[in-house]
Amino acid sequence: MSERTFVMIKPEGAQRNIVGQIISRFERKGLVLKNIKSMIPDVGLVEKHYTHLKDKPFFNDLVSHLSSGLVICMIWEGYKAVEVCRKIIGLTDPLQAPIGSIRGDFAVNVDFNVIHGSDSVENAEKEISLWYGE
Repeated sequence: MSERTFVMIKPEGAQRNIVGQIISRFERKGLVLKNIKSMIPDVGLVEKHYTHLKDKPFFNDLVSHLSSGLVICMIWEGYKAVEVCRKIIGLTDPLQAPIGSIRGDFAVNVDFNVIHGSDSVENAEKEISLWYGE
């Protein structure tokens, strides 16, 4: 079953010029890039995206970081796209992420983990709607 998912390369990924290397990993797995855009998101958009984390002590730093620079937003499509992308991305903490995953290879620490990927089909559709206005 083909599905869509939302992936966002965070500011540190854009600043380090690793966008092409990241995109190629999804392409190599047969996923289809349906949309890509770059932007500097405003605080309100980032707060809406991470509203489920608003009570966490790191929330304000997360919002500040993600609204501080260029992000690359993408919609990927393919068989079990959410699950495939999550495996390519790796665990949130790069010390726990396997070598060969994006976070295992590129992330500096949990606060600068390079990339976001939707964790479910339902959240993917919500995030696509939020970031793309669909």
